Amino acid sequence: MADEFDYVIVGAGTAGCVMASRLSEDADISVALLEAGGSDLSIWIQLPIGYGRTFFDPKINWMFDTRPIDALGGRTSYWPRGKVVGGSGSINAMVHVRGFPHDFDDWRDAGNPGWGWDDVLPHFIRSEDHDLGVSERHGVGGPQHVTDITARAHPLCRRFLETGRALGFPISPDFNGPDGEGFGIYHINTRRGWRASTANAYLHPVLRRRNLALQKHCHVTRILFEGKRAVGVILRQRGRERTIRARHEVILCAGAIGSPQLLQVSGVGDGAMLQHMGIEAVQHAPAVGANLQDHLAVSYFYRASVPTLNDQLRPLLGKASAALRYAFDRGGPLSMSVNQGGGFVRSSPDAPRPNLQLYFSPVSYTRTPLSERRLLNPDPFSAFLLSFNSCRPTSRGRITLASPDPFVQPAIQPNYLATEVDVAEARAGTALLRRIAGTGPLAQIITEELVPGAQVQGDDALLDDFRARADTVYHPTCTCMMGSDPARSVVDASLRVHGVDGLRVIDASVFPSITSGNVNAPTVMVAEKGAAMVRAYRRGTTS
Repeated sequence: MADEFDYVIVGAGTAGCVMASRLSEDADISVALLEAGGSDLSIWIQLPIGYGRTFFDPKINWMFDTRPIDALGGRTSYWPRGKVVGGSGSINAMVHVRGFPHDFDDWRDAGNPGWGWDDVLPHFIRSEDHDLGVSERHGVGGPQHVTDITARAHPLCRRFLETGRALGFPISPDFNGPDGEGFGIYHINTRRGWRASTANAYLHPVLRRRNLALQKHCHVTRILFEGKRAVGVILRQRGRERTIRARHEVILCAGAIGSPQLLQVSGVGDGAMLQHMGIEAVQHAPAVGANLQDHLAVSYFYRASVPTLNDQLRPLLGKASAALRYAFDRGGPLSMSVNQGGGFVRSSPDAPRPNLQLYFSPVSYTRTPLSERRLLNPDPFSAFLLSFNSCRPTSRGRITLASPDPFVQPAIQPNYLATEVDVAEARAGTALLRRIAGTGPLAQIITEELVPGAQVQGDDALLDDFRARADTVYHPTCTCMMGSDPARSVVDASLRVHGVDGLRVIDASVFPSITSGNVNAPTVMVAEKGAAMVRAYRRGTTS
């Protein structure tokens, strides 16, 4: 006999851990949380700087590759995604950025009532246990800790901030506060020196609940429908096929790649594509997999005349010192992300909103190919990097099936730089990196631009370099977009899939448009709000 639960959640990633924790607060309902990967109890996951070791680990990483991208000279792009409890929140750089209020007002104005800034702020606050304490913008006592590393950031970060001030940019003490525009230091999701993924923050503390069942190594291969109602899932676990039924709802939290792929192999997608793949259509839903958005970044590397993190993390003695410091008080460079400084700025004074995100890392990796890069083995000389990406790119890509086999990776086409807006912002961003590097006090300690190098001059040459080297910063979103029109969106404002019953998608794929910044924090918010909606629907109330 098939297993049966009230709610079946597919994916124990950032959103799925939140959903399982919140739904199982109601003791009279049962929740199954299904994860294709295994345990997150690895030192390289829990140690904040250890994420460099998980970048190419097939045991915990889906290791996706895109199709060739025309605007990047036909290059493909490597997209790591977490195949482990905690999902991509177990392998990311832990930067905690919500986005700006206008990002969510745009969601509301696109036809999604209840998703404006004033609507979503309480869910952000509810999720937080913030170093800055309680305020109109922040919460204390929530599951996920947010650490302010300002006092512990590398000394070189102060030069970066002062350079921003010299260029006329404001200094922001809190990118998630009322004055989030400008240069500043990123807050990160850690607790007492360990990674504070939603697996650690939401899931592990409640796994003893009798009404919650986490089942690992479960690769869901199809959603089970009776007519147009989702009634469960079919999965493969350690070579055995199983069926798990849902009395109330199936909830997809498989992410911006996994959720549209699972919908499509289950017969919810573009009818012509399904027919071509030999899949029986349950619901013609042309927007499934469409509208893909991601942030595209490039890094510039600079040799420095003063010590950087390279000098701490490269030598064997430095590694030992950092390890002893971490063992003593969970402090030092091993307790932080290398993405320490950054900012949200306007490319020109007349830009209506901040449109470029900056990253400043007091470390560099120019001597090893990406496939061999390890955060504990930086360059053997003092250097750092500057990066940028467009906050709100306008290009839209697509995820489609490459095969009806659910174990075959889907075809990912990001369609980067498909609009003139995105090309213009790429030009503006490269020019800004050069301005930052050419301005004191940062310029005073730069001895050489290592990459792309001083020989690359002029707007066109810098754009060519951008096309040759730019790559994802791992923020895929919008592939099951929220909206009111079933022809253009996948879920409604309650995150229910258009045209079928008993099925929701609650993860980063439902974003109507990508937010200004890292997407983990808004994904947590979507799950918090989504869980409230599911619970309210069951009780016959509104959230």
